This record gives sequence, C-alpha cells and structure tokens, in this order.
Amino acid sequence: MITNKVALITGAARGIGLGIAMQLASEGYAIAMMGVRTAEQAKDNIDKVKSFGTPVLYTSGNVAMDESRRAVLQKIDSEFGRLDVLVNNAGVAPKVRMDILSTTEESFDYVLDINLKGTFFLTQLVANYMVEEVKKNVGMTPIIINVSSISAYTSSTARGEYCISKAGMGMITTLFADRLAEYGINVYEIRPGIIATDMTATVKEKYDKLILEEGLLPIKKWGYPENVANAVSVFCSGKLAYSTGEVINVDGGFHLRRL
Repeated sequence: MITNKVALITGAARGIGLGIAMQLASEGYAIAMMGVRTAEQAKDNIDKVKSFGTPVLYTSGNVAMDESRRAVLQKIDSEFGRLDVLVNNAGVAPKVRMDILSTTEESFDYVLDINLKGTFFLTQLVANYMVEEVKKNVGMTPIIINVSSISAYTSSTARGEYCISKAGMGMITTLFADRLAEYGINVYEIRPGIIATDMTATVKEKYDKLILEEGLLPIKKWGYPENVANAVSVFCSGKLAYSTGEVINVDGGFHLRRL
C-alpha cells in the first residue's frame, strides 16, 4: 500500500474532472483518473496531472458498465492498495435537447445510465471497498464526493432527463451519507452552476448575456473547473469531519432566492 492518499475521479479526462485531478495531485494525492477517452486521446491532460509528481494511473471506461467499474477499482487496488477519496464527476447531457413532451426513451436511458445508475453502482462498489479498508486500517477516513449540478433543483424542460439524473444524485448523497456514517465514511455533494467547460462552450454567448447583462448570478462571472476543485479540496481537508450529507453550491450565488 502506498503512503500517498489515493483519489479516484471519474470523468477526469477533461473539464471539471481534470481540474479536480490537478488540484488533488497538487496536494500530494495519488490520482486514479477514469474517462471514456483512450489513454492516447487523453495523453496531454494525463501529463498535466503527472506534472505534479505524484503517482497517476488512467483507466478508460464507462461508469454505466459494470465491467468498467470493477476494472478501475481492481486496478487501483493492484497499483496503489488503497482508496481514500471517490469523486463521482462523470456525467453527460442529452445528445439532443428535446422538450419533455417529445423526448425519447433512448435519450432518457443514455443520460440516466451514466449520470445516475453508473454513479449509484460505482458508489456501492467503492463503499464496500472502503468499509473493508476502515475495518483493517485504524485511522483511515475515506470520503465520497458527488458532483451534481444546479439542475438538481432547477427546471430545464428541454433537458428533463439531465435534471432528473442530477436530482437523483442528491438522494444518492443522502442515502450513502446515512448508510456509511457508522464506518466514519462521510459523503458530500457539490452543485456547480455555470462552469466554463467543453460542455458549455456551445452556449457561451447565451450565458455571457444572462450573466453580464441580465443579472442571472449575484456574482457576475462564469465559474471555472478550479472553483469546483477548490470545494473538493475543502471536503478532503478533514475540516468538515463532523459533517456528512452536506452540499456546497459552487454557482455564483445562483441558488439564492431574490426579489
């Protein structure tokens, strides 16, 4: 077992997941990155994480698939011998935005299989691994962090399946926080708002106007992956050890109700 704490970040090949991987690597964590891209396709970003000098492994896989979930955990156990942090970040939006009166079962299954089912069953798998770790190693305090979205509570009728998946992630947080508390394994949730990534690049002009001109956010600027990564860092610090099931909104104040 290596001496570094180990963090598994899903959806780590780019965007928010990459930002989280880089932040935790800068803090000395050994990093297990998981993404749907091949290692060759993700090489430049993997190298960014490796530049911090901590051990890094990359696994190509889809969290919706049982074999992928088991493969990444087996690789972590073989290479590192421990797992201290799971960050459930992998997620997809609908391939085509459609009104809820006309969206398809295919689109619904695609989004929920990855965002909700994949998150639930990877968390289940890792939680059982962490429980055994805690039993064997006195003093280990693993944690689980779910990266959800403001869409967990915000209606967007052209991508209802995405909103439903993120609302479900909130209950995953609650359920596992309750179930794992007896083992000292805390579970947290982060709800990013409008974050500048590949996923939001196609709507940049729209949100530039909403943020800068129309007052959508109290903090009048875009968020960035490092903002979410900093929230992950806070949870990993142990300074919130007497809290579980907590949610941090990283959204420029979007969640505030204003008149």
